[in-house]
This record gives sequence, structure tokens and C-alpha cells, in this order.
Amino acid sequence: MARFLGLLGGWCARHGRLVLALWVIAAAGLMAGSMLSGRPVSNDVSIPGTDAQRAHDLMRDGFGPGFAPGGTVQLVLYSGDGQLVTERRKSAVEKVIDRLEEMPHVEVAETPYRRGGIASNLQIGLITVRMEGHDNAKLAETTQALSKAADPIRAEGVEVVPADSSTPADKEIKTGPSEIIGVVCALLVLVLAFGTLVAALVPIFTALVSVAAGLGLIGLLGHVVDVPKQAGIMATMIGLGVGIDYALFLLSRHRKLLADGVPVLESVRRTVASSGGAVVFAGGTVMVALSALVLGGFPLLRTLGWITGISVVFAVLTSITLVPALLGVLGEKVNALKVPFLGRRKEGSGWAGLGAWVARRPWSVLLASVLVLAALAAPALALKLGPLDDGYGDQGSAPRRAYELMATGFGPGINGPLVVVAELGQKVASADAPIVKTLVKDVEDVAGIAHVAPAKLNDSGRSVMIQAIPDYAPSDERAPGVVAAVRALDRPGVDVHVGGEVAALSDAAGRISDRTPLVIGVVVLLSALLLLLAFRAPVIALKAALMNLVSLGAAFGALALVFSYGLGSRLVGMDPPADASYLQTVFFTVPIESYVPLMLFAVLFGLSMDYEVFLLTAVRQAYLKHGDNRRAVAEGLGSTGRVITSAALIMVAVFVAFIAYPDPLVKTFGVGLAVAIAVDATIIRGFLVPATMVLLGRANWWCPRWLDRLLPNLSIEGNEHDEEPVRIREREKSMI
Repeated sequence: MARFLGLLGGWCARHGRLVLALWVIAAAGLMAGSMLSGRPVSNDVSIPGTDAQRAHDLMRDGFGPGFAPGGTVQLVLYSGDGQLVTERRKSAVEKVIDRLEEMPHVEVAETPYRRGGIASNLQIGLITVRMEGHDNAKLAETTQALSKAADPIRAEGVEVVPADSSTPADKEIKTGPSEIIGVVCALLVLVLAFGTLVAALVPIFTALVSVAAGLGLIGLLGHVVDVPKQAGIMATMIGLGVGIDYALFLLSRHRKLLADGVPVLESVRRTVASSGGAVVFAGGTVMVALSALVLGGFPLLRTLGWITGISVVFAVLTSITLVPALLGVLGEKVNALKVPFLGRRKEGSGWAGLGAWVARRPWSVLLASVLVLAALAAPALALKLGPLDDGYGDQGSAPRRAYELMATGFGPGINGPLVVVAELGQKVASADAPIVKTLVKDVEDVAGIAHVAPAKLNDSGRSVMIQAIPDYAPSDERAPGVVAAVRALDRPGVDVHVGGEVAALSDAAGRISDRTPLVIGVVVLLSALLLLLAFRAPVIALKAALMNLVSLGAAFGALALVFSYGLGSRLVGMDPPADASYLQTVFFTVPIESYVPLMLFAVLFGLSMDYEVFLLTAVRQAYLKHGDNRRAVAEGLGSTGRVITSAALIMVAVFVAFIAYPDPLVKTFGVGLAVAIAVDATIIRGFLVPATMVLLGRANWWCPRWLDRLLPNLSIEGNEHDEEPVRIREREKSMI
């Protein structure tokens, strides 16, 4: 593979302007096509085979308009200076009801002056709008139009707030400022690392081109496959991080060769032949990890996985084609525009010293590293998983305001009603049938149910729907228990199903929990297999997989400290309720969505393997030159320490920038990714990995003869392009 990559890199360097033009045209074309044709997104969070999905399917069968998911919008009314039942306000409400029912796709608008529509204090009410035939992908725009129609009520001094009726896939995340902050921080790190503005701009430019091309393709794919709205932010976060990092590794290698006197085109060829192979394998591990999410049993998670992988593919492609093209065009000018006081320093001197220090005392370093990582990972045992409701939204936002008003007026469970749909063994004439009344009474008697709405019979008379309001908020850890209790109701001739947001998320959590061991096993196995192909060393492959699991423990420990213990939730911008006590404010706990740990595992495992591949490539190259394992570890750490640290700083800067976004889900990913990368690039790659490699000695590179014959020679190190390696293979085989 090294030979092929060398030829590719050399060709791109010689035809730099052509390659540059092709990439710019491709990225611009994809983005333009996506913008002109629109970016269809899907809000499908169905989980085939679950009880909640069965309930949602039955809701569409003969119950009338507005009962399917996404078919209902609620407008919350609040009169702070009096009651809603004054004549002027009642007249304004009725006028708005008539106006709403004249709007497109609105089938019925239910007045708040009904049973269950107005709070006991007569200051909070609900207008429920049921729609049919609207575009669920534009639910936010539809909700705003309905809210605008309620202006006559606002004119009477009544606050009108639209409740957030979206599903998790409806929530559009716009991150423009976060992206800009991340890019600016990355540029500063690159300027500090290279000391020249031109060199610093190369990784930024290639990453932006790859992200633009990836987002353009993702937008176009929305016309043929279901693409959730979160796909854009995930692709941007990962694409920016790996795009800059991969280009950074190549550029660092190229500048070192130039400093050694190698001509520009030959330097580019050698760079892509050696470091390019590491980039391809690093990107491959990220793709493998993300692809394994298809086994998670959650369609939303599966789609997010492979859609995010598109950004990684473009990052790899731009690294091995666009980067060499730019280097060929720039020539020696890659070092132009030097920044004062940031001149070139001796490469790797500090890290080489650290590598030698670790090599002299591996047992002490190993023990200290394990203790520190264990301390970082220990809080993960208390990680609190659960749904994130709008009560954790940004303070002052419409969804949170509506959530708090509804909870104040009707109890916390109003924000997460259970939709009980029962299939009847025989047809009944009306909702007053004895079997229906008995079922309603059974649901009312379930512990944790506050009250139930009147039963509604479908057109066929074979299904009945009951809305049950629990005592608990959707994020309350007791809410899933209420779902389970209702599902456990057993009446002859009645098959009970429970839908709604709480039930659906509970089913998703159960499905993901069941599939998590499978996903982890596949990711670890396939990643280890890729490393085995890359380095022909079973011990190295197994050790690398285990090291990545260690860094994940530290990431989950940080998430637990910040969100589950609440020690840092305020620092990342989470706002506790206005009536919270002092202790509740200091220790404001926030649940973590059940699918987040598995998504984080896949992303982090792949990203952590990037640094492992780059470090091992350098160590392997040094080992093949002189055969001294201890010396090779020190040299490998010395030659890669500075660039890996710079790459990690860039990743951390990009991920931390996204923490500023108000959405709690984005904050969770930002904290987890930033901490994991920081720990991985320092404690693990700087201390733990070198210490274990020194202790393992020549066993690092041992490979059984039978396996050596089976494995293809991919040669990602590119040694044939540098100094002639010593004959190590015979010595390795002698260990068998």
C-alpha cells in the first residue's frame, strides 16, 4: 500500500493545481446541489419490534387526525396578572381557535376551556392543535406559524408559548458560532506548532473542503435515505477534528523531510507513502467503529453512525490527495510568513527526553498511570442514564418555558404522557363498553398514574386509546417503571401497548443495552484486526484495543462528574430550575441519553486509535532500523509527541467549542470527546503505552510463522522509501 500511496501523492504534487481545482469544484458543487435541492431530513425514531412502536402504529389506525407522532402541537397560555376565564380573554381565545382551524392541515383546535385543558388556578391553559397531512420535517416552522396566529391572546396580556412537540430527530442543531470558534482555536494551535502562517492554513483549508464536501453529500443523500437532523453536527464535529489532524500529521512529516534537504516532490511522495498509510488505517478504524453502530438495534443510532463516517472518508481522501497537491503547489513557500518569536524549535527534544525517562522506569510509570486512570474512571460507576426532557433546555427558551408552565399547572407528568393503546379481542360499540371502562379503571389504579383522559375508540371498534398522565417527569428515573407497570396489566381479551416519548425512549434504552456487548465486541475485534494487518503484531493489536477501552473509562468518568454528580454542569452552561435550592444549584444533575454512551464509544474508540496508529508507526520504523525496542519506543515518542499533542489540542479545542451550544446533547458529546482525547494523548500515549511497550520488549513485534504467511504485506510504514531496515524478521521468528 505504501508504494501505491507514494505514487498517488507524487502525482497529486506534480498536478497540484488540477487536484486543487477538482476538489474545490467538487465541494462547491456538492454544497450548491444540496442547498438548491434542499436538505430533506427524517424525524423517524421508530424502533421496529418494540411495544411502543406497536402502539404508535395503532394510533394511526382509525383514531382520527393528529394522533400519530408529530401530529399534535400545544400552545401554553399563562395569565400572570389574573385568570384566563375573564370575558375579554375567553373571547380572544375563541377567536384564535377559529383562526387556527382555518390554517392549512389543521383538523381541530381544542379550546383550553375543557376538561384537562385549564389548570386549577385558572391561570394556565392548553390549546391543543391536531393536524393531518403536514410535513413533519418542517414541524418547527409549522409550530411557529400556529404560535403567530395566537397574537390576539397576547394582546390581552396573556403569555403564549408553543410547547416542543418534536421527537429527538426533529431537533435541528445549528452550530455556526461553535464551528467558527473551533476553527479559530485550531488555527492558533497550528500557528504555535509550525511557527508559520502558511503551514498553519494548510490543514484548516483541507479540513474545510472535506467538511463542505461531506455536508453537501449528506444533504443530497437526504433525498434517497432517512437522514436525521443531528447528522450535520456530528459530521461537522468529527470531520473538522480528523480533517485537521490528518493533514497535520502529513504536513509535519513533510516539513521534517524538507529540513533534512529532501526535494519538494520527493518529500511529498515519501510523506504520503509513510504517514499517508497511517492516515488511511487511522481513518479505517474510525469507520469500522462507526459502522458497528448498525448492530445497535436503534435506527437513529445506525444512521448517525454511517452518516458521520462520510465525513471521515472525505477527511482521509483530502489528506492523501489535496494535502500533497497543496504541498506541491506551495513548494518551499510552505514555511513562508513566519510568526515572530515562534521560530522552528528542535523537533521532539522534550518528548524524546520523556520517552527516555519512561523507558528507564517502566514499572513505576505503568503503576502511576493505572492509578490515575482508575481514579478518573471510577465515577463512571455512577453514570446516570435517562431521557433529556425540555426541563434541561436553555434557560429562557420557549421549550423550557412551556415545560415549566405545564409542570406548574398540571404536574410534571403532563410533559411525558403515556399513550395506552389496547387491542380488543372483540368489537365494541362505544367507549362506554364494560371492557373499556374496566381497562380505564385498571390504568387509573396503576401506581404512579396521576389521572387518565377519557377513552377514545377507533373506527373499527377493535382498539381503544387512553392518555395517562404519570406522576413523574419524563427524565425521572421512576417513569420507566410506570410504563412497565401499565404494560403488565393482564385482562382477558385485551392486549395492552404503551406508547409516547417516555415509553419509546425506555424501549430504546432496553434495545441498546441488550446490543451494547455485541457492538463493543465487534468494534474491538475489527479494530484489532486492522492493527494486525497494519503492523503484523498480535500483541500490539490486542494491547492497543485494551488501551482504547481505558481512555473510554476516563471519558465516562468525566461525564459522570459533570452531569451525574452535577459538579460541573453549571460550568458547561446547564441552568437549574429557578426555584432550585442552593445545593440543587451546586449539584445540578443532568441525565445522559441512553444511546449517547454507545455513540461516544464508537467515535472515541476510532479517534483514540488514530493516535495509536501514528505512534506505533513511528516506533515500528525506528525498531526496523536498529532492532532495539527500548530505544525505538523512546525515539517513536520523541518524533511523534509534539505532533500528537498538537493534534490532540486541536481536537479538544474543536470539541470544547461545541460545549458552548445550548443543547444538552451537544454539551454531552463535547465534554466526553474533549476529555477522552486529552487523556488519550497525554497519560495513555505519553506514559502508559510507552511503558507497556518497554516491558513487553521484542514480544511487541512477535508474529507466529503461520500467521505471518497469511497476512498480506501492506507496509504502511513505507520503509522502502527511507533507510534500509535491518533484518529484524529473522530475530522475531526465532522467538516462536
